[in-house]
Parts: sequence; structure tokens; C-alpha cells
Amino acid sequence: MAFPQPRPQAPQLPQHLLRTIDCQQGAVRAVRFNADGNYLLSCGSDKSLKLWSVSRGTLLKTYSGHGYEVLDADGSFDNSQLCTCSSDKTVILWDVATGQVTRKLRGHAGKVNCVQFNEEATVILSGSIDGTVRCWDTRSRRFEPIQVLDEARDGISSLKVVQHELLTGSVDGRVRRYDLRMGQLHVDFISSPITCVCFSQDSQCTLSSSLDSTVRLLDKSTGEMLGEYTGHKMKGYKLDCCLSSKDTHVLSCSEDGHVYCWDLVEGSLSLKLPVGKAVVQSLSFHPTETCLLTAMEGRVQVWGAEPEETEEDAMAT
Repeated sequence: MAFPQPRPQAPQLPQHLLRTIDCQQGAVRAVRFNADGNYLLSCGSDKSLKLWSVSRGTLLKTYSGHGYEVLDADGSFDNSQLCTCSSDKTVILWDVATGQVTRKLRGHAGKVNCVQFNEEATVILSGSIDGTVRCWDTRSRRFEPIQVLDEARDGISSLKVVQHELLTGSVDGRVRRYDLRMGQLHVDFISSPITCVCFSQDSQCTLSSSLDSTVRLLDKSTGEMLGEYTGHKMKGYKLDCCLSSKDTHVLSCSEDGHVYCWDLVEGSLSLKLPVGKAVVQSLSFHPTETCLLTAMEGRVQVWGAEPEETEEDAMAT
């Protein structure tokens, strides 16, 4: 006789505050997990990038070399390199271990909002207020970009690259998806300035947040709207949105001090996470686990599905 299958557990949400890190680098403009989720990067308004241990909350290294506030960062798949972008119009490639600047890339005409490595870390893609995405070869000694994408009619606020596909969000209200292998461009018009874009984990959908305080889930190939998520406040700040590591939930920063977390399919609000009294500036979801990073003012918060065992708890068991 066959036993009934255990009921699938409801996906857990990162609702317990595990630790708060006082970054001491002015306002934290962006917070990002590295590729394996063991480390976090914090981008400071004091021109610095800092690398932290997620589990201990300890500072591992500080990277200094930008001339103005750091706005975004990304780590390479093998954790050997970092890239950052800044209001100083430059992109910097860093050596993680030494903390040295490997290359400083100039070419954007205004502040650079977003930056990411491709999967092999052979190319850095950067998006700027100047309306262009520039692609830089990390191994070449040439200082010009290998490609410039200038289709946007206003600033680029966000970009994501997965394999041969590039997703960009612009203040012109359009989400653009480039097939870099085929040289094709697909455009979805949202009508409100885009603040953040991302692919779903299964790469079938795109998520975008915009200044009409709405997050939208679109079918990647047809552009059909699959979901609209509202309730949060996003009117004047460039704030992040993302999907949970298993595509079960949609998350967004908000100007009201909370992170909003909706059920992807139902569209209902599953969790309203009280981070603090100011704007939640940035967030990042762990690549595989139920763990969330948030940034508010000068601090980063680490959230998990379960409260962390203290030493007293461990001794009691």
C-alpha cells in the first residue's frame, strides 16, 4: 500500500531579523549578495565599497577608488573579481584579494546606475543616466567598450544579464530585452519610469518596478502581463524589486520603511516586513536560500526564515 505524499510545505519567507550591520560608509546606496550568497557587498555614499561576511556580519575588506558615491556592484562567479559603478561616471574592476583597482573604465557621459558581469566574468555591462549600456571586455587592455547599446531615450536605471540575454529598464518607461547572440531587441512599454528589472529564476518571465508604485510580471516571450503587485510606495526613488530564489514570491522595497512580499501566483500580500522608519533603499535575495538583505540609511539588515540559534540555545540542546 502506498503512503500519501506529505503535504508540500508553504514556502518560508525571510521574516526574522538575524543581524544589523552598521556599514559606516554614509548612506548605503545598494546591497548585493555575491554569487554563492556567503558574502555581501555594500555600496556607500562615502565613495567606498565594502565586503562583509553574511553569517558573521564582519567586515572583510574595503575598496576605495571611486571619486563619488558608489551606486551598484557585482561579484564574479569565482569570487576573484568585483565590479562597481559610481556617480563619478566610471566603472571599476577590482581584484577581490588585494583590494586593488584592476581597471577603471571611462566612457559614460553621466552617472552610472547599474553594473553586472556576464556569467563568465569576461564582460562587464554598465547602464548610465546617459541612456546607454556599455559592454567592456575585462581581459582586454583596450579602454573603449566592445559594444554600446543606445536605444533608450532616457537614462538606464537597471540591467540584468543571464546567458545571452540582457534586460534593461529605463526612465523612458520601457523594458528592453536584447538577445545578444541573435542581435534582436524586444521592447515592452510600461508608461512609467522603470526603477528596477530582473528575470525570473526559470528565465520565462521578467519583473519590473516603476514609479507608479507598481511591480509587473510579464511573460518574456509574449509580453503578456501575468501579474501586478501594488500596495507599496515608490514615487520618487530608484528602488529594487526581485523574486525569491524559487520564484514563489515577488519582493519590493518601499518608501514607507517596509519590504513588501507578494505571492507570485495569487498576487496577494504575504508579508510586509518592517525594516525601519526611512526609505528601504535596496534589497537582494539569496541565490538559493531563504535569506534577504535590505539597506536603509547607513545600515544593512540580514533576514532569515528562522531565528538564529544563539550560543545559549545551542548549549541548552
